[in-house]
This record gives sequence, structure tokens and C-alpha cells, in this order.
Amino acid sequence: MKDNNTTAKEQILKKIRKALLEKRENPYPNLEESQLYKKNTEELEVLFAEQLTAISGNFIFCEDGIDFFENMLQLADKFKWRKIYCWEPELQQFLSKYEFPFYQTDKDFEQAEVGITLCEALIARNGSVMVTNQGAAGRRLSIFPHHHIVIAKTSQLVLDLKDAFQLLKNKYGNQIPSMISNITGPSRTADIEKTLVLGAHGPKELFVFLIDDFT
Repeated sequence: MKDNNTTAKEQILKKIRKALLEKRENPYPNLEESQLYKKNTEELEVLFAEQLTAISGNFIFCEDGIDFFENMLQLADKFKWRKIYCWEPELQQFLSKYEFPFYQTDKDFEQAEVGITLCEALIARNGSVMVTNQGAAGRRLSIFPHHHIVIAKTSQLVLDLKDAFQLLKNKYGNQIPSMISNITGPSRTADIEKTLVLGAHGPKELFVFLIDDFT
């Protein structure tokens, strides 16, 4: 039995060596020229909303801060939020302007219900949110609380991943953040009996606010 296995292995290796030695024409000469995705004809806001919703995320478009504040009050009332955390100075200033209550330190963080963060980009093609470790929110605030709220500007909405990396390059130059991650919907797993479970390794709810006038 062992000899048969060895013979089969040797035969496979011979075929591989032969294939490497033989020069063949590329059977798919136009593959690199073909487009992976169909040409997008939708507005980026619409495409992002469709893709995010398809992966169980929540998209809210706001014209200005007042619109955002009204939506946040509705969500806070619906989910009975009390422990809301925000660590980024720009966001803290924005929330304070509308007198929205939040924790600006990590006191009692183990009881956190909501983490509010900024992002680097929104990728419309697959409904993803690009984040890095460069902001004051770090990594904890987007992972530990059961609910993650992302606040983005319309200027951060791009079509593809390559466009998001271009935003990073424009913003940071050669000092690219050491941690870059894409959040695609709420945390999920189907490892146990192939049953989809949300919130297994992070937030079970993701809300993305796209604000037209971030003032």
C-alpha cells in the first residue's frame, strides 16, 4: 500500500516537472483585460446602501448634524442604549455640539453597548468600511461593543478597494498605518452546524451614517 502511494506521488511530481519544462501559449490571453465586475451605473450612495443592507448592515443617510442627531435619538431609544463610547476628538466635538451624551474615556468599558468611530473610506462595491489604527478609537471601539456606529463623510465614499487605498496614500503619504482592516457587515460565523450567527467575534449590529454636511 505504501509503495503504491509513493508511486502515485512520483507520477504527480513527474507531471509537474514536465509541465514546468514545456513552454505553452497562454490559454487565456485576454484574462487580465477582462473586468471582474460589471460597469457600475448607480450612484455610489445607492450601491453602498444596497451592498451593506445585503450583508445585514444598516445604512442611514443624513443631510446634516441635526438629521444625524434625530436618527441617533431614535436608535438610542429603540435599543435602550446607555453606555455609548466615543474617543476621537473630531467626533467628540461633533457630538458635543448637539449635546449627545457619550463616554470619552474607557471607564467601565466592559459594559460598553455602543462604539462610535470615524473611518478611512466606504467601499461601495461590496459595502465595506475601511478602518485603521491611526485614529484615537484604535481597534477596541470597533470590535468590543455589541453595536458599532460609523460616521463617514460623502467625500470618503469610493467605488473600489483600490480607490480606498488611494485615499490612504493621499492622506498619509509614506506613513501608511500599520493596521488596515475592512469591516464587511456585522461579525458573523457559520462554524457551528453551518448556522449563521451574528456577533460571534465582534459587533452584532453595524450602523453606517453617511453625512452630507459634517458640521
